[in-house]
Amino acid sequence: MFLQIEAVSKSFAGDSGTDYPVFSDLDLAISENQFVALLGPSGCGKSTLLSMVAGLESISKGRIALEGNAIEAPDTDRGMVFQEGAIFPWLSVKENVMFPLKGTMSKEQASQVADRHLKMVHLSRFKTNFPHELSGGMQQRVAIARALAMDPKVLLMDEPFGALDEQTRHILHEELMKIWEETKKTIVFVTHSIQEAIKLSDRVVVMGTRPGRIIADFDIDIPRPRQRSDERVIEIEERIMSLLEVEIQKVLEEELDYDTAY
Repeated sequence: MFLQIEAVSKSFAGDSGTDYPVFSDLDLAISENQFVALLGPSGCGKSTLLSMVAGLESISKGRIALEGNAIEAPDTDRGMVFQEGAIFPWLSVKENVMFPLKGTMSKEQASQVADRHLKMVHLSRFKTNFPHELSGGMQQRVAIARALAMDPKVLLMDEPFGALDEQTRHILHEELMKIWEETKKTIVFVTHSIQEAIKLSDRVVVMGTRPGRIIADFDIDIPRPRQRSDERVIEIEERIMSLLEVEIQKVLEEELDYDTAY
């Protein structure tokens, strides 16, 4: 399997000195070129899991491997796009895309790579602009271009469109689909939106919370572009929603119990 998550556990140290488990014995296998969405309520560990695949978070127990090689630190074979673009405000658009290429190729080659990826995300005419001169959606496109410029084997996206308005999200959904069809990168995409997950992905992996775990794995075998009015889309959305309602209610009840206690 291309990306393998095997019996992975993660816990953080709590205030009382005891470990707080995020999830334990998590297993997930992802094929090459797949677009997989991780969906679930807050606290289920989906963003933590993504950070562990990126090598930004340590693994408490278990193993994550890419093409058989254990992931222990960040590397260029994995590109990350965060909810906030995390691009450098003091660099121009093109300089941001070129930044991770420093030391890996000549400046002329890096310039060509940056130009190619800025064209891919339709930002060529803004390459000399600075981030503050761009809209939120354009900044996210810069972040996507920068991640793709490294030619990673896996593109990791942590709610990249969560802070954007609905119209901008719709536009970027279309752009991301075109990029994925062109590059066929393996994408692991974290989202809170059931509609977004079904619209974009080949698979929707649903995570539950308390404890974090995988509760369902849906193959989305529906031709793209997908319409919300499609009966198959509606059916999958309802099935996922029924699963998540139980998990969300569990979170609310625990929060109410905590507030009552204090």
